[in-house]
Amino acid sequence: MAKEKKKKASFGEYFKGVRTEMKKVVWPTKKELVSYTAVVIMTCAIFALGFWLIDTGVLVALREVLGVTLS
Repeated sequence: MAKEKKKKASFGEYFKGVRTEMKKVVWPTKKELVSYTAVVIMTCAIFALGFWLIDTGVLVALREVLGVTLS
């Protein structure tokens, strides 16, 4: 079986395709962008708080059970 040879696209064709795809993008409105940004920041804050609580709990457990101190 002969392998099919793929045609190499030129840089111009590549950027033409990129331009075509970018025209299909539906960009968010300013209100949506602010809303999405707030959701991302709040999610990050919640996860940071959760990881801090887990870390603190593990540290307390290590201190109580094993007598390990980190200072």
